[in-house]
Amino acid sequence: MVNNMFNITKQVATLGICAVGFTFVLITGGIDLSVGYQVSLINIIAAYLMAQLDVNWMLAMVVVMAIGTFIGFVNGMIITKTGVAPIIVTLSMMIILNGISYLISKGLPIFGFPKEFTFLGQGSIFSVIPVPLLFLVVIMFIGAFILNKTYYGRYFYAIGSNEEAAKLSGVNTGKVRILVYSLCGLFTSIGAILLLSRLNSAQSATGAGFEFSVLTACVLGGVSASGGKGTIFGAMIGVLIVGVLDNGLLLLNVSAYVQLVIKGIILLTAVIYDTMSRQKSEKIKRTKAINAA
Repeated sequence: MVNNMFNITKQVATLGICAVGFTFVLITGGIDLSVGYQVSLINIIAAYLMAQLDVNWMLAMVVVMAIGTFIGFVNGMIITKTGVAPIIVTLSMMIILNGISYLISKGLPIFGFPKEFTFLGQGSIFSVIPVPLLFLVVIMFIGAFILNKTYYGRYFYAIGSNEEAAKLSGVNTGKVRILVYSLCGLFTSIGAILLLSRLNSAQSATGAGFEFSVLTACVLGGVSASGGKGTIFGAMIGVLIVGVLDNGLLLLNVSAYVQLVIKGIILLTAVIYDTMSRQKSEKIKRTKAINAA
């Protein structure tokens, strides 16, 4: 039982780390559909640097984290400066990243990494605690600190609740949105590195559909898809639910296609519940305001 739980934590480490950045985005009322292919591209670039160009693995990690942050920065800049809906911008970015990934890999897997690098995703401390779990815990607390202990965290909630009111209060909403998407790109790249280390092979299709798993985990954990509501620890609960669900379906030998149907139903149900709860809450607020008047 304990071994199985540790295996689950290894499997969901990437999901959990990516969910931290995705939570920031959702709280501000945005969305990032490019996360899945960010994972793919980061995997391919990191693998290419180490296996093909013989770049030191630590330097390769720094490079791909910078690339991930830049991708998020570009998403944020385009959304902020053009006013185009985040879903359209990030959907377009998803396609672009997918194409770049296949251009680099030519559709072939890349493997052959140093043992020190594979330790990040496969190793354990004292032969008990998985290294990916340590990364997940550290990133989780960093995310919680940003949300709860910094004024930027308060800005995230303010923008997601009422962007116009946040602007009138003096918040530079454009700057904050760029920061949010940049952080999402950074955390996504860290998660992608751990995934590459665990799988020990990079493929351009690795991140296909991953963005919906992250979205499902966040919404299940109480992060509102409409913005202004959610916590990091809630998102982590959602991550564990998705991880246990995936593990259970695999142990039951459920078809991969059936798993997609189940996950889709869960995501749809969670979003419907979130939307209806928000509408009910707003209706209660309006009623109280009218009665007070």
